[in-house]
Amino acid sequence: MTANAATPRRLGFWMACALVVGNMIGSGVFLLPATLSPFGWNAIVAWIITISGALCLAAVFAKLAGAMPAAGGPYAYSRAAFGHAPAFLVAWSYWIALLVGNAAIATAAMSYLSLFFPILTEVQGLHALVTLTLVWTLTLINCRGAVMAGRVQLVTTLLKIIPLVVVIAVAAVVLFSKGDGAVMPMEPGELNPGGITAAATLTLWALLGLESATVPADKVDQPEKTIPRATLAGTAFTGALYLLVCSAIILMSPRGSLEGSNAPFAVFISLHLGANAGAFISIFAIISAMGALNGWLLLQGELPSAMARDGVFPPYLARTSERGVPVRAHVVSSMILSGVVLLNYSKTMAEFFTFLILLATTASLVMYLMTALAALTLQARGKLKGSAVLAVVGVLAALYSVWTIWGAGTEAMLWGLALLAAGVPVYLVTRRRGGAGS
Repeated sequence: MTANAATPRRLGFWMACALVVGNMIGSGVFLLPATLSPFGWNAIVAWIITISGALCLAAVFAKLAGAMPAAGGPYAYSRAAFGHAPAFLVAWSYWIALLVGNAAIATAAMSYLSLFFPILTEVQGLHALVTLTLVWTLTLINCRGAVMAGRVQLVTTLLKIIPLVVVIAVAAVVLFSKGDGAVMPMEPGELNPGGITAAATLTLWALLGLESATVPADKVDQPEKTIPRATLAGTAFTGALYLLVCSAIILMSPRGSLEGSNAPFAVFISLHLGANAGAFISIFAIISAMGALNGWLLLQGELPSAMARDGVFPPYLARTSERGVPVRAHVVSSMILSGVVLLNYSKTMAEFFTFLILLATTASLVMYLMTALAALTLQARGKLKGSAVLAVVGVLAALYSVWTIWGAGTEAMLWGLALLAAGVPVYLVTRRRGGAGS
């Protein structure tokens, strides 16, 4: 491993917070209103439950990060609690979630971009080519170093908040002028457990990323303090924005107007401010997806590099550049991501996006559940300074994860098992070559 004589610059609170917020505010919030609109008021209740569950998970990650500010985040916590083999499966499922999720985010960016360039949907496979161009451009930025990627993340995070604030402002003006008549009335018997559970499974996709600051912990300044603050602040801020924005779009749009839309934000803004304003908002939606992709690509390279340094991934991926960047891990990860895009180029963007978020969410749930259980296990063993509050929050986070896995349905659970099974041969081969312990 080579290194500069000078100490590499590190991510401070604002960049770490931007990584959390920027990764969470990506494609989900800009596309989910269309998917959630059939659920009506069930979706609003689902958001409240999901945000509550996410805050419990964020509290768990914050506590673990403060006690163990090690690179790899969920992998490091699971290893400390359960050993190398279970930790490998957690990290493996999370890495798959990153790869698949990045394909979904890039696809979302193309979905909004197609409003300006319809040829992306008219010529088969063209959207895949443009998607790959975007992926590799941002991969090169990440290969320049975490601080460079952090700067891009900070700028795009500030820009992506603009359309969310605009929606909230428009909703407030409409609500003030029209009163309760501007809001979709709740139909008798509309709220039901099945609808809430189904909607909550979808809303989790938009909140994936609350753990983002824990993965590149070795690139963060004073990680034991910075990461917990950034994780909690970023999750709370993003959750509040989501609840306000999605409630406004779903409840203040005519029934059926959002279903099947590639750009629900543009539909809402166009309804109240005109078509030109809707197109303007779409530009920021594209920036948002690109910013989220930039942040997720950072994690996509850092995680396998941390695993390789611990001996559970090929040592080739552990090598870093003179800037301390795991360039090899970034390149290999983006090559696999490119394969995911190319293998599914024949699907429409909507079909591809739906397939990918199912896969990414399921894989992430394994990591969230194991992290909550790791916190409880380490506390019980006395390896983590515990409290009654942490115990309650850890149990709630674990229960939320189990509930969401159940809500994802049989197909999603089978995909999750298949993803875990695919990692077993990799672990066995690495261990046989003298890598990880048992």
